[in-house]
Amino acid sequence: MILPFFVIIPLGTAFLISLLGKKIRNSGDILANLSGLSLLTLSLYSIPKVFVHKTLVYKIGGWLPPIGICMVLDGLTSFMLVTVNLVSSLVAVYSISYMEKYTDKNRFYTLFMLMLAGMNGIIVTGDLFNLFVFLEIASIASYALVAFGTEAEELEASFKYAVMGSVASSFVLLGIALLYSYTSTLNMADIALSLSAKPAGMIIGFVAVLFLAGFGLKSALVPFHAWLPDAHPSAPASISAMLSGVLIKVLGVYALMRIFFNVLGINSGILLVFMFLGAVSMLVGVFLAIGQWDFKRLLAYHSISQIGYVILGIGLGTPLGILGGLFHLFNHSIFKSLLFLNSGSVAYSIETRDLKAMGGLREKMPVTANTNLVASMSIAGIPPFNGFWSKLLIILACLQANRFGYAFCAIVASILTLASFMKVQKYAFFGTLNEKWRRIKEVPGAMRLSMAALAIICVAAGLLLIPLLRNFMQAAVDVLLVGKGYAQTVFGAIR
Repeated sequence: MILPFFVIIPLGTAFLISLLGKKIRNSGDILANLSGLSLLTLSLYSIPKVFVHKTLVYKIGGWLPPIGICMVLDGLTSFMLVTVNLVSSLVAVYSISYMEKYTDKNRFYTLFMLMLAGMNGIIVTGDLFNLFVFLEIASIASYALVAFGTEAEELEASFKYAVMGSVASSFVLLGIALLYSYTSTLNMADIALSLSAKPAGMIIGFVAVLFLAGFGLKSALVPFHAWLPDAHPSAPASISAMLSGVLIKVLGVYALMRIFFNVLGINSGILLVFMFLGAVSMLVGVFLAIGQWDFKRLLAYHSISQIGYVILGIGLGTPLGILGGLFHLFNHSIFKSLLFLNSGSVAYSIETRDLKAMGGLREKMPVTANTNLVASMSIAGIPPFNGFWSKLLIILACLQANRFGYAFCAIVASILTLASFMKVQKYAFFGTLNEKWRRIKEVPGAMRLSMAALAIICVAAGLLLIPLLRNFMQAAVDVLLVGKGYAQTVFGAIR
């Protein structure tokens, strides 16, 4: 069974890098990239496994759940594993050159692998307390990585992020404790069974509020977003790409989806809250982004806006809405990671994030400029790039569900996103080259390779809507649509 390796490989790699990093030159680069490649291979291997078996359960130590701890592989698990490990493997390649300008690359890779182990653990676990443990592993590693530059700005942002993250974790832990006191079990499938047999009292409503606040903070939904605009610009570009690309989706969006749909059970009231928070996040995020001149801070606000699209799609609760939401989750992971890597490349060459100080960089940095153009068109929803298709699905799902106001909000946010990224293109890459940058050159090969690969995926990801490839996403949609039937599916898969 492949499931334990999603946690074992990155944890083992983190241990080896901390042990061998200073003794063997470049061992951190080699081990981190081998680990990333092997995890990507395993996640791709999980896709046919899901097609054949639908759901697979790994019993840790051979103990049967709900007494023993289990790991679960289903369509949603496989979809999230591919998304996370695809982005992390390309970020690891980018970091080979980019992290040279920081003092301790091996320590960076150790924390990077711990964060990846935490994210993979959250995705595969079938146990609520283990979800919390892995959430803390990923969170604590990310706090340290935000502060990696050790300048005043980074340390302040990391402290703010750590305080807000600790508050979120406290909400989640309290919610888990109350749920355990009510159901006497921590196994997610068993909790779903127990709640189906009991009347949903006030305590479940209170737990739902705690989880919404806790995971809402982790996913940076408005009004829980205050930590993100500081944390993302301060972190190294590799970490900004991971935070915005996958971390907020796993610690926030995935946990919300899994718990509300498959454990607590979804109802029209919760879906209305999801849709409202999604629409508010879309609009507030993009309005705050438009006035920014700091390249990375502008991108950070767009993360809030784009997560709004994902939550809106999922909040519709319809097959088309959930498909659009999950597809946008995947697409955003790709184009937002690429945008942060682009911003890192610019800062790597000219050491500024101020758009007004740039200008004409296309002449000296053609790969960075062209891949940024692809990512900008993708996030703005311009056809034929991937962002267009997922936004179109979400808007069509809103119209199908007679939610015309939400469809209008999605269209307005997309137009404003286009305006914001036209500003980025104009001030950073087009126009006449600033005389100060006459001597700069394109970034090293490893960084160009990662950016090019992500740009190609931005163009090709629309193919996931082809019926044969769409099964990859449809399997994830089906897991959410089955709701608390997840319990029977998991216990039925135990052999």
